[in-house]
Amino acid sequence: MLDLIILSIHFLICFLISVVIWCGSKDVVLRSSSKGTVEAEPDGLVLVGKEDDIKNSQRITAKVNGREVVVFYHEGKFHALDSRCYHEGGPLNLGEIEDIDGQPCIVCPWHKYVITLETGEGLYEGINPLEPSPTPRWQSKGVKQRIHKVTVNNGNVYVSPPDLSVSFDSDYFADKYKNNGDLALKK
Repeated sequence: MLDLIILSIHFLICFLISVVIWCGSKDVVLRSSSKGTVEAEPDGLVLVGKEDDIKNSQRITAKVNGREVVVFYHEGKFHALDSRCYHEGGPLNLGEIEDIDGQPCIVCPWHKYVITLETGEGLYEGINPLEPSPTPRWQSKGVKQRIHKVTVNNGNVYVSPPDLSVSFDSDYFADKYKNNGDLALKK
C-alpha cells in the first residue's frame, strides 16, 4: 500500500514538473499585425521588442515582413535568424544554444542540426580519412540559415528585413511557415 502511495506521489510530482516546464517556456512570441509584421520604422527596420524584455526572455519570435524570425540574446549579443531550420523546418526557437568550437550555435530540436548564430553556417563533425589518426573536427557546410541584422536603439530592438536577392536554404521553410508559425496550407 505504501508503494502505491509513493508511486502516486511520484507521478503527481512528475506531472507538475512537466506542466511548469511547458508553461514556463523561455520563448516569447510577438503576435503580428494583419500585415504580418510588427511595427515598421521609416528606415525599413522592424521593431521586434524592448531590449530589456528580450534580455530577460533570452529569445523572442516575431514577424519581419511576413517572415518568422527568432531573436536570441546570448552572452551580451543579439542574433536574429529565420525561425525554421534549413534542414526540415524544425522550430529553432525551441532549440538549445551551445558553444561549438568557440562559436555560439543553435541546435535544432528535431534533428540536432547545428547552426552558428553569427553567420548561419551549418556545422557538422567530420574526419579526414587521410590523416594517420583521424579525429573528428567541426566543419562548415556553408551558410544555410538566413541571418538578419539586429539594431538596438533607445531600448528598442529592430531587425532589418531580409535581402531576398540572395537565397538561402532556410528560405524554403520560411515561405512554407508563414501562417503564425504553422505550416501554410495550399488551397
